[in-house]
Amino acid sequence: MTIRHLLDITDLTVGELRHVLALSTAAPKKVLDGEGVALIFEKPSNRTRHSMEMAVVQLGGHPVYTRGEEIGFDTRETVEDVTRIMSGYHGVLAARVFAHATVTRMAACSAVPVVNMLSDRSHPLQALADVITMKEHCGPVDDLVVAWVGDYNNVARSLAEAVLMLGGTMSFGCPAGYDAPAAELTRLAALGGSVSQTDDPHAAVAGAHVVHTDTWISMGQEEESSARRKVFSSYIVDAGLMRAAAPDAKFMHCMPAHRGEEVSAEVFDGGNSLVIAQGHHRLTAARGALTFVKEASR
Repeated sequence: MTIRHLLDITDLTVGELRHVLALSTAAPKKVLDGEGVALIFEKPSNRTRHSMEMAVVQLGGHPVYTRGEEIGFDTRETVEDVTRIMSGYHGVLAARVFAHATVTRMAACSAVPVVNMLSDRSHPLQALADVITMKEHCGPVDDLVVAWVGDYNNVARSLAEAVLMLGGTMSFGCPAGYDAPAAELTRLAALGGSVSQTDDPHAAVAGAHVVHTDTWISMGQEEESSARRKVFSSYIVDAGLMRAAAPDAKFMHCMPAHRGEEVSAEVFDGGNSLVIAQGHHRLTAARGALTFVKEASR
């Protein structure tokens, strides 16, 4: 039996990515009928917990929420010991972790699929929700120019992988030191579509159909708050920046958001903002991801 995991968008072929998106928007199947799904959270979350719990329920399973401190990866028990025991209880293990190495170690020894709910490297469930939202509100992804403004982080990486694999165009506007390294741009370019990067946010969003950003200070980066606010102060997505994008361009943000920092209230709460639909599609994406790993592992 082959076990399929979802740790990165690039764990999927282009065909499989399209299949996951189709499963996401299809009627739910009871692929978890009677099975448990362990939801392990080293980092707390609102959207991830609620969307995953409801997805498990809609697919016929039973979600079991566990905080990171209850497990104590590599303090109370090794990642491998926890994984081997839990995979005897559950049909899927899902984890939201600080270090990507944690989910790769889980996948290496798990007897059931492992799903990455967020790591310092990747956020595949967010990327799936993002492209579902784009398709619904903006049209086929291969026709879109998607601009990312701010820090090249885990959300940006997974979003770029999904957009490029679907044939779209990705434009990064990131300050030096917080941008994608040359080797990373080369890796992304090999996935398909078209990718570019600049340190000028206005140039990055020029002609973009979608403008996406994220918080300047992620969980665990609090000590860098002052420095990051200074670096990113000219990267706020406001009405002026949106005017540089394509007419009727849409705004996206994975949330939580900080109005007045990375985005103005006018843009975030405006008529072209897709943030609520995007958040709702976290549930859609979770259903598709869970259905895929279960069906592909049979």
